[in-house]
Amino acid sequence: MGQIELKGVTKRFGEAEVIPPLDLTINDGEFVVFVGPSGCGKSTLLRLIAGLEDTSAGRIEIDGVDATGLEPAKRGLAMVFQSYALYPHMSVRKNIAFPLKMAGLPQAEIDAKVNGAAEVLNLTSYLERRPGQLSGGQRQRVAIGRAIVRSPGAFLFDEPLSNLDAALRVNMRLEISELHQTLKTTMIYVTHDQVEAMTMADKIVVLQAGRIEQVGSPLELYRTPRNRFVAGFIGSPKMNFIGGAEAAKHGAHEIGIRPEHTAVSATEGLWQGKVSVSEHLGSDTFLHVSTEHGLLNVRTSGEVSFHHGDTVYLTPDMANLHRFGADGLAVR
Repeated sequence: MGQIELKGVTKRFGEAEVIPPLDLTINDGEFVVFVGPSGCGKSTLLRLIAGLEDTSAGRIEIDGVDATGLEPAKRGLAMVFQSYALYPHMSVRKNIAFPLKMAGLPQAEIDAKVNGAAEVLNLTSYLERRPGQLSGGQRQRVAIGRAIVRSPGAFLFDEPLSNLDAALRVNMRLEISELHQTLKTTMIYVTHDQVEAMTMADKIVVLQAGRIEQVGSPLELYRTPRNRFVAGFIGSPKMNFIGGAEAAKHGAHEIGIRPEHTAVSATEGLWQGKVSVSEHLGSDTFLHVSTEHGLLNVRTSGEVSFHHGDTVYLTPDMANLHRFGADGLAVR
């Protein structure tokens, strides 16, 4: 079991309230991602759940039991950090077995758990190596293996892929997602990378300044952001925003249109502009176009051959136009 419920959870450092009173339910077996810009409180929130930070007010329940005052070791959770925190003098086998050995489990049970975790993580052939003989991705799998053997109620991941290069990040995203499907255990994952959030999560929690801006599935947040902040944070490339008279025509203080919902033509369209930068990525081309409404981004086919200085015409797909009021909230 791994249901976690936060009720009015608050965190203060002195007079500074970094997490205002917050309510959140994480259901058993869910893969939940906390996402937001640096300093938004996502890692602090994870540490409150883990018990690594004291809660200033509110209540944390794990499987219906008040865990607010419990020390980390008694919460039944396992945390995987950004740094691998492996013992360099120990083999992979001994690193994974370490928490079980400290708990005093019989050696036969330790061996069975370590071998099982190694098989799930494709580490069986590396069990006798030391961390210094492994790649970054393999070290992170060892850190995950050390968490798996504890059979926790939930896994807590604090930006576990940020030390890896781009290719390894993609591979590890897939591996962690597959691990979740295999174990069916609750996972809470912290990242500032909204692409990681979109590709991995069952449910995304978007945070800003310690407050929850929106909770929902990746597609819910993409299709129906509740405010301008979520609309601008979710999606890559970022949504374009236009204000003034153009927005007023649509009954809004500001309108938003995603780059992939904007058609580009050499001959006609709603907004005229000049290509500032053209990024050809193979399957896609990203155009940055200077218009009277500012610099707008367009995502189009990789076959498009516009270049710097070309005059182009942009037309938004009105069915995918987002409207926002002066308060930043979406206008439905």
